[in-house]
Amino acid sequence: MSGPKVDIAAPVDESGATHERMKHAGINLKLPAMSWMDMANIRQRFDVAFDADTDAAACVANKTMTVTRKSLAGAPNLRLVAFYTVGFDNIDLDAAIEQGVLVVHSPTESNWGGVAEGTMANILAVLKKVREKDRFIKAGGWRDRSLQGQYLGPRQIDNYPGLTVGIIGLGRIGGRVADLLAPWRVRLIGCDPYADDSLFVHHNVHRVDLESLLKQSDIVTVHCNLTKETHKLIGAKQIALMKKTAILANHARGNIIDIDALADALDADRIAAAILDVLPEEPPPADLRFLKMGDKVLLSPHMVSNNQGTGLNIAAPWVEQAIYDALRGKIPKHVVNPEIIPKWLEKFGGKDLLTAVAA
Repeated sequence: MSGPKVDIAAPVDESGATHERMKHAGINLKLPAMSWMDMANIRQRFDVAFDADTDAAACVANKTMTVTRKSLAGAPNLRLVAFYTVGFDNIDLDAAIEQGVLVVHSPTESNWGGVAEGTMANILAVLKKVREKDRFIKAGGWRDRSLQGQYLGPRQIDNYPGLTVGIIGLGRIGGRVADLLAPWRVRLIGCDPYADDSLFVHHNVHRVDLESLLKQSDIVTVHCNLTKETHKLIGAKQIALMKKTAILANHARGNIIDIDALADALDADRIAAAILDVLPEEPPPADLRFLKMGDKVLLSPHMVSNNQGTGLNIAAPWVEQAIYDALRGKIPKHVVNPEIIPKWLEKFGGKDLLTAVAA
Protein backbone atom coordinates (compact mmCIF):
# COMPACT_ATOMS: atom_id res chain seq x y z
CA MET A 1 0.00 0.00 0.00
CA SER A 2 1.33 3.46 -0.86
CA GLY A 3 1.96 5.76 2.06
CA PRO A 4 0.25 9.01 2.99
CA LYS A 5 1.21 12.13 1.05
CA VAL A 6 2.58 15.24 2.75
CA ASP A 7 3.22 18.50 0.91
CA ILE A 8 6.09 20.50 2.43
CA ALA A 9 5.02 23.64 0.62
CA ALA A 10 7.75 25.80 2.19
CA PRO A 11 10.81 23.78 3.30
CA VAL A 12 12.38 25.05 6.51
CA ASP A 13 14.57 22.14 7.62
CA GLU A 14 17.97 23.04 6.18
CA SER A 15 19.49 19.71 7.23
CA GLY A 16 16.69 17.67 5.67
CA ALA A 17 16.70 15.39 8.73
CA THR A 18 12.96 15.67 9.36
CA HIS A 19 12.27 14.99 5.69
CA GLU A 20 14.36 11.82 5.78
CA ARG A 21 12.66 10.60 8.96
CA MET A 22 9.24 11.13 7.44
CA LYS A 23 10.26 9.24 4.31
CA HIS A 24 11.57 6.41 6.51
CA ALA A 25 8.16 6.33 8.24
CA GLY A 26 6.56 5.62 4.86
CA ILE A 27 5.42 9.13 4.02
CA ASN A 28 5.50 10.33 0.43
CA LEU A 29 6.89 13.86 0.53
CA LYS A 30 6.29 16.58 -2.01
CA LEU A 31 9.17 19.06 -1.77
CA PRO A 32 9.64 22.18 -3.90
CA ALA A 33 13.09 23.14 -5.13
CA MET A 34 13.06 26.49 -3.28
CA SER A 35 13.51 27.02 0.45
CA TRP A 36 11.13 29.15 2.50
CA MET A 37 13.69 31.98 2.56
CA ASP A 38 13.96 32.02 -1.23
CA MET A 39 10.17 32.01 -1.49
CA ALA A 40 9.94 34.97 0.89
CA ASN A 41 11.96 37.07 -1.55
CA ILE A 42 9.58 36.47 -4.46
CA ARG A 43 7.57 39.58 -5.26
CA GLN A 44 4.82 37.73 -7.10
CA ARG A 45 2.22 36.05 -4.90
CA PHE A 46 0.82 32.63 -5.64
CA ASP A 47 -1.83 30.34 -4.22
CA VAL A 48 -0.75 26.94 -2.96
CA ALA A 49 -2.14 24.07 -5.05
CA PHE A 50 -2.39 20.83 -3.08
CA ASP A 51 -2.65 17.55 -4.96
CA ALA A 52 -5.96 15.76 -4.55
CA ASP A 53 -4.37 12.95 -2.50
CA THR A 54 -2.56 15.22 -0.02
CA ASP A 55 -3.10 14.13 3.60
CA ALA A 56 -1.11 16.86 5.38
CA ALA A 57 0.89 19.95 4.53
CA ALA A 58 3.50 22.24 6.05
CA CYS A 59 3.82 26.00 5.37
CA VAL A 60 5.20 29.25 6.70
CA ALA A 61 3.43 32.55 7.21
CA ASN A 62 4.59 34.97 4.53
CA LYS A 63 3.24 37.30 1.86
CA THR A 64 4.33 35.12 -1.06
CA MET A 65 2.16 32.03 -0.69
CA THR A 66 -1.49 31.82 0.30
CA VAL A 67 -3.47 28.75 1.31
CA THR A 68 -6.89 29.61 -0.05
CA ARG A 69 -10.31 28.00 0.04
CA LYS A 70 -9.53 26.58 -3.39
CA SER A 71 -6.22 25.18 -2.11
CA LEU A 72 -7.99 23.31 0.67
CA ALA A 73 -10.91 22.15 -1.49
CA GLY A 74 -8.44 20.59 -3.90
CA ALA A 75 -7.43 18.08 -1.21
CA PRO A 76 -10.67 16.60 0.21
CA ASN A 77 -8.89 14.26 2.64
CA LEU A 78 -6.48 16.88 3.99
CA ARG A 79 -6.10 16.41 7.74
CA LEU A 80 -3.64 19.10 8.69
CA VAL A 81 -1.84 22.28 7.66
CA ALA A 82 1.08 22.85 10.02
CA PHE A 83 3.00 26.12 10.17
CA TYR A 84 6.67 26.37 11.05
CA THR A 85 5.91 29.92 12.17
CA VAL A 86 4.04 31.49 15.06
CA GLY A 87 1.91 33.32 12.50
CA PHE A 88 -0.64 31.62 10.25
CA ASP A 89 -2.48 34.53 8.68
CA ASN A 90 -1.90 33.42 5.06
CA ILE A 91 -4.36 30.54 5.35
CA ASP A 92 -8.12 30.97 4.92
CA LEU A 93 -8.97 29.86 8.45
CA ASP A 94 -12.72 30.03 7.84
CA ALA A 95 -12.35 27.62 4.92
CA ALA A 96 -10.18 25.30 7.03
CA ILE A 97 -12.84 25.28 9.72
CA GLU A 98 -15.59 24.54 7.20
CA GLN A 99 -13.61 21.70 5.61
CA GLY A 100 -12.52 20.30 8.97
CA VAL A 101 -8.79 20.78 8.46
CA LEU A 102 -6.69 21.21 11.59
CA VAL A 103 -4.32 24.19 11.54
CA VAL A 104 -1.39 24.25 13.95
CA HIS A 105 1.39 26.76 14.46
CA SER A 106 4.81 26.64 16.12
CA PRO A 107 5.18 29.09 19.01
CA THR A 108 8.83 28.21 19.67
CA GLU A 109 10.61 30.38 22.19
CA SER A 110 13.36 31.17 19.69
CA ASN A 111 10.67 32.67 17.46
CA TRP A 112 8.57 34.69 19.89
CA GLY A 113 11.51 35.41 22.18
CA GLY A 114 13.49 36.65 19.19
CA VAL A 115 10.69 39.04 18.25
CA ALA A 116 10.68 40.48 21.77
CA GLU A 117 14.46 40.96 21.80
CA GLY A 118 14.39 42.53 18.34
CA THR A 119 11.60 44.86 19.44
CA MET A 120 13.73 46.06 22.33
CA ALA A 121 16.75 46.56 20.07
CA ASN A 122 14.77 48.59 17.54
CA ILE A 123 13.07 50.74 20.16
CA LEU A 124 16.39 51.53 21.81
CA ALA A 125 18.01 52.26 18.44
CA VAL A 126 15.39 54.92 17.75
CA LEU A 127 15.32 56.37 21.28
CA LYS A 128 19.10 56.56 21.55
CA LYS A 129 19.60 57.68 17.91
CA VAL A 130 22.04 54.87 17.20
CA ARG A 131 21.78 55.24 13.42
CA GLU A 132 22.16 59.01 13.49
CA LYS A 133 25.27 58.92 15.72
CA ASP A 134 26.96 56.30 13.57
CA ARG A 135 26.25 58.21 10.35
CA PHE A 136 27.35 61.56 11.85
CA ILE A 137 30.75 60.26 12.94
CA LYS A 138 31.38 58.47 9.63
CA ALA A 139 30.67 61.77 7.87
CA GLY A 140 33.45 63.45 9.85
CA GLY A 141 31.45 64.87 12.75
CA TRP A 142 31.68 64.23 16.46
CA ARG A 143 29.31 65.55 19.11
CA ASP A 144 26.14 67.49 18.35
CA ARG A 145 23.04 68.32 20.37
CA SER A 146 20.85 66.85 17.64
CA LEU A 147 22.23 63.44 18.60
CA GLN A 148 20.82 63.49 22.12
CA GLY A 149 18.71 60.43 22.86
CA GLN A 150 15.75 59.91 25.17
CA TYR A 151 16.02 58.53 28.68
CA LEU A 152 13.78 55.50 28.97
CA GLY A 153 13.26 54.97 32.68
CA PRO A 154 12.38 57.34 35.54
CA ARG A 155 14.97 59.35 37.48
CA GLN A 156 14.49 60.16 41.15
CA ILE A 157 17.08 62.94 41.26
CA ASP A 158 15.05 65.32 39.08
CA ASN A 159 11.61 63.67 39.26
CA TYR A 160 11.75 62.67 35.61
CA PRO A 161 8.84 60.21 35.27
CA GLY A 162 10.27 58.15 32.43
CA LEU A 163 8.44 57.00 29.33
CA THR A 164 5.17 55.10 29.14
CA VAL A 165 5.18 52.01 26.94
CA GLY A 166 1.86 50.71 25.62
CA ILE A 167 1.73 47.07 24.55
CA ILE A 168 -1.05 45.95 22.20
CA GLY A 169 -1.39 42.19 22.63
CA LEU A 170 -0.12 40.59 25.84
CA GLY A 171 0.61 37.10 24.54
CA ARG A 172 4.01 35.41 24.59
CA ILE A 173 5.75 38.23 22.71
CA GLY A 174 4.04 41.14 24.43
CA GLY A 175 4.62 39.53 27.81
CA ARG A 176 8.32 39.02 27.10
CA VAL A 177 8.65 42.64 25.96
CA ALA A 178 7.12 43.73 29.26
CA ASP A 179 9.57 41.52 31.16
CA LEU A 180 12.55 42.88 29.21
CA LEU A 181 11.43 46.43 30.07
CA ALA A 182 11.18 45.66 33.80
CA PRO A 183 14.77 46.75 34.67
CA TRP A 184 14.05 50.20 33.20
CA ARG A 185 11.11 50.60 35.60
CA VAL A 186 9.03 52.26 32.90
CA ARG A 187 5.29 52.61 33.22
CA LEU A 188 3.75 49.73 31.31
CA ILE A 189 0.18 49.80 30.04
CA GLY A 190 -1.46 47.20 27.85
CA CYS A 191 -4.53 46.36 25.82
CA ASP A 192 -5.64 42.80 25.12
CA PRO A 193 -9.33 41.87 25.39
CA TYR A 194 -8.49 38.16 25.30
CA ALA A 195 -5.79 38.05 27.99
CA ASP A 196 -6.70 37.16 31.57
CA ASP A 197 -6.18 39.77 34.26
CA SER A 198 -3.59 37.48 35.85
CA LEU A 199 -1.29 37.99 32.85
CA PHE A 200 -1.36 41.75 33.35
CA VAL A 201 -0.52 41.32 37.02
CA HIS A 202 2.24 38.80 36.24
CA HIS A 203 3.95 41.13 33.75
CA ASN A 204 3.33 44.29 35.82
CA VAL A 205 1.25 45.85 33.06
CA HIS A 206 -1.69 48.14 33.86
CA ARG A 207 -4.73 47.19 31.81
CA VAL A 208 -6.35 49.96 29.73
CA ASP A 209 -8.51 50.20 26.63
CA LEU A 210 -7.01 50.95 23.22
CA GLU A 211 -7.97 54.62 23.19
CA SER A 212 -6.36 55.25 26.58
CA LEU A 213 -3.24 53.34 25.55
CA LEU A 214 -2.79 55.45 22.41
CA LYS A 215 -3.32 58.71 24.28
CA GLN A 216 -0.97 57.93 27.17
CA SER A 217 1.90 56.04 25.54
CA ASP A 218 5.25 57.47 24.47
CA ILE A 219 5.94 54.19 22.69
CA VAL A 220 3.20 51.97 21.24
CA THR A 221 4.35 48.48 20.34
CA VAL A 222 2.06 46.06 18.48
CA HIS A 223 2.13 42.32 19.23
CA CYS A 224 -1.35 41.01 18.44
CA ASN A 225 -2.38 38.46 15.82
CA LEU A 226 -3.78 39.60 12.48
CA THR A 227 -7.48 38.73 12.41
CA LYS A 228 -10.62 40.26 10.94
CA GLU A 229 -10.90 42.22 14.19
CA THR A 230 -7.34 43.58 14.11
CA HIS A 231 -7.09 44.31 10.37
CA LYS A 232 -6.18 48.03 10.21
CA LEU A 233 -6.74 48.23 13.95
CA ILE A 234 -4.65 51.39 13.93
CA GLY A 235 -5.74 53.89 11.30
CA ALA A 236 -5.91 57.66 10.95
CA LYS A 237 -8.42 58.03 13.80
CA GLN A 238 -6.29 56.02 16.20
CA ILE A 239 -3.00 57.67 15.20
CA ALA A 240 -4.60 61.08 15.79
CA LEU A 241 -4.98 60.12 19.46
CA MET A 242 -1.24 59.62 19.91
CA LYS A 243 1.27 62.13 21.24
CA LYS A 244 3.24 64.12 18.66
CA THR A 245 6.40 62.77 20.30
CA ALA A 246 5.25 59.13 20.20
CA ILE A 247 6.88 56.18 18.45
CA LEU A 248 4.75 53.47 16.85
CA ALA A 249 6.37 50.04 16.49
CA ASN A 250 4.92 47.07 14.63
CA HIS A 251 6.61 43.67 14.85
CA ALA A 252 3.39 41.68 14.33
CA ARG A 253 1.70 41.86 10.90
CA GLY A 254 1.73 44.66 8.35
CA ASN A 255 -2.02 44.91 7.86
CA ILE A 256 -2.69 45.69 11.53
CA ILE A 257 -1.70 49.29 10.74
CA ASP A 258 -3.07 51.42 7.92
CA ILE A 259 0.29 52.32 6.39
CA ASP A 260 -1.10 55.16 4.29
CA ALA A 261 -2.48 56.80 7.41
CA LEU A 262 0.82 56.20 9.19
CA ALA A 263 2.82 57.72 6.31
CA ASP A 264 0.52 60.76 6.30
CA ALA A 265 1.00 61.20 10.05
CA LEU A 266 4.79 60.98 9.77
CA ASP A 267 4.87 63.44 6.88
CA ALA A 268 2.80 65.91 8.93
CA ASP A 269 4.87 65.34 12.12
CA ARG A 270 1.76 64.16 13.96
CA ILE A 271 3.89 61.42 15.52
CA ALA A 272 7.68 61.30 15.84
CA ALA A 273 8.73 57.97 14.38
CA ALA A 274 7.75 54.46 13.34
CA ILE A 275 9.47 51.09 13.59
CA LEU A 276 8.28 48.50 11.08
CA ASP A 277 9.52 44.93 10.78
CA VAL A 278 6.39 44.04 8.81
CA LEU A 279 4.55 45.56 5.86
CA PRO A 280 1.32 44.74 4.01
CA GLU A 281 3.35 43.96 0.89
CA GLU A 282 6.59 42.04 1.34
CA PRO A 283 9.11 42.67 -0.17
CA PRO A 284 7.92 46.29 -0.41
CA PRO A 285 7.36 48.09 -3.73
CA ALA A 286 10.05 50.52 -4.85
CA ASP A 287 7.67 53.49 -4.43
CA LEU A 288 6.84 52.76 -0.76
CA ARG A 289 6.75 56.13 0.97
CA PHE A 290 8.58 54.88 4.06
CA LEU A 291 11.71 54.22 1.98
CA LYS A 292 12.22 57.96 1.57
CA MET A 293 11.48 59.07 5.13
CA GLY A 294 14.99 58.78 6.54
CA ASP A 295 15.28 58.36 10.28
CA LYS A 296 11.58 58.89 10.88
CA VAL A 297 11.16 55.21 10.01
CA LEU A 298 13.28 52.24 11.04
CA LEU A 299 12.63 49.33 8.69
CA SER A 300 13.65 45.68 8.88
CA PRO A 301 12.85 42.82 6.46
CA HIS A 302 10.37 40.80 8.57
CA MET A 303 13.13 38.81 10.20
CA VAL A 304 13.27 40.30 13.68
CA SER A 305 12.95 36.79 15.13
CA ASN A 306 15.65 35.31 12.89
CA ASN A 307 18.85 34.88 14.88
CA GLN A 308 21.90 32.68 14.43
CA GLY A 309 21.29 29.19 15.77
CA THR A 310 17.54 29.70 15.94
CA GLY A 311 15.21 30.81 13.17
CA LEU A 312 12.41 28.63 11.89
CA ASN A 313 14.60 25.52 11.81
CA ILE A 314 13.88 25.06 15.53
CA ALA A 315 10.23 24.43 14.62
CA ALA A 316 10.98 21.65 12.12
CA PRO A 317 10.64 18.82 14.70
CA TRP A 318 7.42 20.42 16.00
CA VAL A 319 5.88 20.32 12.53
CA GLU A 320 7.20 16.80 11.98
CA GLN A 321 5.50 15.59 15.17
CA ALA A 322 2.26 17.37 14.29
CA ILE A 323 2.25 15.56 10.95
CA TYR A 324 2.82 12.17 12.60
CA ASP A 325 0.00 12.85 15.08
CA ALA A 326 -2.48 13.90 12.41
CA LEU A 327 -1.66 10.95 10.15
CA ARG A 328 -2.21 8.62 13.12
CA GLY A 329 -5.61 10.14 13.83
CA LYS A 330 -4.46 12.02 16.94
CA ILE A 331 -4.83 15.70 17.82
CA PRO A 332 -1.46 17.50 17.62
CA LYS A 333 -0.34 20.31 19.89
CA HIS A 334 -0.86 24.02 19.21
CA VAL A 335 -4.12 23.79 17.26
CA VAL A 336 -5.39 27.27 16.37
CA ASN A 337 -8.90 26.18 15.31
CA PRO A 338 -9.88 23.86 18.19
CA GLU A 339 -13.59 24.26 17.48
CA ILE A 340 -13.32 21.67 14.71
CA ILE A 341 -11.71 18.96 16.85
CA PRO A 342 -14.97 16.99 17.43
CA LYS A 343 -15.74 17.05 13.69
CA TRP A 344 -12.15 16.12 12.88
CA LEU A 345 -12.16 13.16 15.27
CA GLU A 346 -15.37 11.85 13.73
CA LYS A 347 -13.70 11.81 10.32
CA PHE A 348 -10.10 10.92 11.13
CA GLY A 349 -9.90 9.86 14.77
CA GLY A 350 -8.07 6.54 15.19
CA LYS A 351 -7.53 6.13 11.44
CA ASP A 352 -3.78 5.54 11.39
CA LEU A 353 -2.32 5.94 7.93
CA LEU A 354 1.19 5.15 9.13
CA THR A 355 0.22 1.82 10.63
CA ALA A 356 -1.43 0.92 7.34
CA VAL A 357 1.92 1.53 5.61
CA ALA A 358 3.82 -0.62 8.12
CA ALA A 359 1.31 -3.43 7.70
